[in-house]
Amino acid sequence: MTSGLPCPVCEGPDRRGSLERSLRVLAVDDEAPALEDLVYLLRSDPRIAHVEAVTDATKALRVLHRAMDAGQPLDAVFLDIRMPGLDGLDLARVLSRFAQPPPVVFVTAHQQPAVEAFELKALDYLLKPVRQERLAESVHRIVHEVWDSKAPTEPLPAGSAQQANTTPPEMGDEVIPVELGGVTRFIRLADIRYVEAHGDYARLHTATGSGLVRAALNGLEERWRSAGFVRIHRSHLVSLGHIDELRLEDGHLSVTIGGAVLPVSRRHARHLRQLLVRRARPAPVSGQATPAGVAQPRNGLGS
Repeated sequence: MTSGLPCPVCEGPDRRGSLERSLRVLAVDDEAPALEDLVYLLRSDPRIAHVEAVTDATKALRVLHRAMDAGQPLDAVFLDIRMPGLDGLDLARVLSRFAQPPPVVFVTAHQQPAVEAFELKALDYLLKPVRQERLAESVHRIVHEVWDSKAPTEPLPAGSAQQANTTPPEMGDEVIPVELGGVTRFIRLADIRYVEAHGDYARLHTATGSGLVRAALNGLEERWRSAGFVRIHRSHLVSLGHIDELRLEDGHLSVTIGGAVLPVSRRHARHLRQLLVRRARPAPVSGQATPAGVAQPRNGLGS
């Protein structure tokens, strides 16, 4: 984890022991030295029990199908992108059509395919040479994917992030590749203040700038809802935690985020106000003042 704080899901007393040597993963790379290094790092992680290693996508599919036929599907695939024949992106598209696709972590020396990897909903994107600390973050995300898939039959420990209806620790650590001036850069989900629709793309705004991803606003809304993002307009998706002010003037509602003033459509107004007041005042008390950062509206809002 990057925050340095213990994860209530991973570090709970009923989880810590069960995570030791519990994951089974597949590593795919056509270059033998790179594959050996990756396998060594994976086997050094105390949460990984077994590592399969293959040198091409065809062999990877055989291993995955064999594991599923045996009733022991692999928990994740660490996948190189540039390989002869069926490359990593092609294999990821095939895996996405599985009934229960395994999480994919791309491991590559190239930044250029990062945007396409994001579109394929990769769990993570590691740049070579891979550092043990960075790999540990990817394994942490896999752990959460595995436990989330078991959620209907295996309740989370009391006090965990999900049970408290807050953002799971790994959500804010998600790294998104964006295009900025022909260069691919990486930003953290927690740093995104708001998202603006741009045709087939979306512009992600942070405190230091913005960048484009090829993604529809509807898809990002669904994907990031649990991270505290909410739709306020057909053109804008905002992070609740970054809203500085909610204001009603002349019958028009808007939010202020880091100096940017964004309109709120009438269809989203009531839901947004409820979310903001709930965050600022979890336990309303009679006579309590208006929460800081939420301007008191002069008139009632339309639905």
